[in-house]
Amino acid sequence: MSSDKNEQGEQIDLTKLNLQQLQQLKSEFEQELNMFQESLQTLQKCKGKYANSREVLESISPDWKDKQILVPLTSSMYVPGLIKEVDNFIIDIGTGYYIERDLDTSRDYFKRKVDYVQEQVDKLEKIQQTKSRFLAAVCEVMELHQQQAIQQMKQQGLA
Repeated sequence: MSSDKNEQGEQIDLTKLNLQQLQQLKSEFEQELNMFQESLQTLQKCKGKYANSREVLESISPDWKDKQILVPLTSSMYVPGLIKEVDNFIIDIGTGYYIERDLDTSRDYFKRKVDYVQEQVDKLEKIQQTKSRFLAAVCEVMELHQQQAIQQMKQQGLA
């Protein structure tokens, strides 16, 4: 692969770049791939939390009324609590905002959130695959340049 598209959509002939330019391009692609990987991990954790909340809502039944539970205050501290309503939930929707919803609406909310996050994961994975192919092309051209440099050195040594 001798040419690629940059972010503006123009084609770059990789064979016309010198080794230093290729190294810089390679470094940029590696940084972007690391950023995408971190973003994917964050989205997967987020998706897991939404999916877990949805699963818990699926397991709730009317006989849970007046059931004693442990309510988390922190990640390692709980207080006893009693379920008074099994069809009324307060959902954290982010940045300090909460909404009150019934069971069906809450289930739907978390289903939509899981689906949305999965869409974002899919988009990021496609971009990551494209960037990986670009990186492989850059590495291939770099290797070609290095082989040519070795050949030139051998020819100069023989001459």
